[in-house]
Amino acid sequence: MAPIGEFLAIVMVILLFLLLLGAAGVYLLVKAGKKATKKARKVTKRVVSHVAAMDPGAAGEAERLRLDLRREVSITRQAVDAALRDRWGLGELPQLVAEIAAHAEQLDGQLGMYAQQSRVSAYVDHASLARLREHQAKLTTACARIRADLINDQMAHSATGIEEIQGRTDLEIEARRQAPALDPLDQIDELYRRTMIDRARPEEPR
Repeated sequence: MAPIGEFLAIVMVILLFLLLLGAAGVYLLVKAGKKATKKARKVTKRVVSHVAAMDPGAAGEAERLRLDLRREVSITRQAVDAALRDRWGLGELPQLVAEIAAHAEQLDGQLGMYAQQSRVSAYVDHASLARLREHQAKLTTACARIRADLINDQMAHSATGIEEIQGRTDLEIEARRQAPALDPLDQIDELYRRTMIDRARPEEPR
């Protein structure tokens, strides 16, 4: 009876292990599926936005304003994140970019609503579009100014390093000119000559 009990225990352990392995596989598949679905929705939304932006009317203009605004905020956020990774002193700039992104998200919703209404109604409120266009221009201009300031800081950091390298290069070249390198053959001849002179000298009495 003992061997049968041990055999059943081993079978139960193997079955439990396989069950846990299967549960882990299902969990990973579900997680990967959710991630793929989220990515597909994002890509689909982007494609729909680009297609809608091809409309020559007011709705298309609103969609183009949305795309421009999203792009400007995205590349500005990337520039700030890169500066943070390089440990630059940015002050309140990251918080300012976060506030710009919040206003941009709100304006994006307003532009989307205007575009939707323009597609279903023949009566377009051009005054509202003009105000939305003005707000979009202010936010995109703010993003462009932030990136320009970051580029100036980056060039200043790079200029400091370049000046240092140039100075070190000048010093190294000047040192090489003042102290020319000796020929290894001449060094060997000099060592041989000294050895022969030492051998020719009489040994000192002890």
